[in-house]
Amino acid sequence: MQQHSTQKTNNSDTLRFFFHPMSRARSVRWMLEECQATYEAVLLDYGTSMKAPAYLALNPMGKVPALQHGQTVISETAAALAYLADLFPERQLAPAVGSAERGSYYRWLFFVAGPVEAITTAQAEGWLAQQTLQQAQTAGYGRMEDVIGTLQLAVQGKTYVCGTHFSAADIYLSTYLAWACQHGQLPKLPEFERYYQPLMARPAALRAKQIDDSLISAQP
Repeated sequence: MQQHSTQKTNNSDTLRFFFHPMSRARSVRWMLEECQATYEAVLLDYGTSMKAPAYLALNPMGKVPALQHGQTVISETAAALAYLADLFPERQLAPAVGSAERGSYYRWLFFVAGPVEAITTAQAEGWLAQQTLQQAQTAGYGRMEDVIGTLQLAVQGKTYVCGTHFSAADIYLSTYLAWACQHGQLPKLPEFERYYQPLMARPAALRAKQIDDSLISAQP
């Protein structure tokens, strides 16, 4: 268990971060560093502490990441990022409520959480090999070529996915694009790399990466 302290949360409730360094929790770690948050990091292991009764009482899925803030539990990556953006409004990691950029912010957070996550998983597991037109119409993620084309349009020629300011949506989209391209679940297109590489060189992203990479190196 580690303590990371740079800035107080907006109230006295402890902010706890449940994670494994080789998981989607890396996106939330980056967000916590962008927020300059004070948080208690709780390292869980697959198949053991993630499935322990104490953690299952918080997150019955037995997966990470998750946040606990007082009596509030947030157990999905996109939800955790959005929650932290609202918890630390001074960091300006979410566009203004009611703005066009706010709509785009929600759109891309949930596009990654829904179609992108689902179709890349299906691709990795071989479930798309025999996909028929009817299956593509039924599945929420549609066809791989449509998902890739939508992602291309989302990032092409852009520094940030929602207007002119960096947001939590950029954290989620860039980390997922980088991971999926690295593991062959999405093609290494130039527009993807031009988008995510500068973002992942941000100081907070590098701090988060250093923390998680050091924990991986320390594992037996």
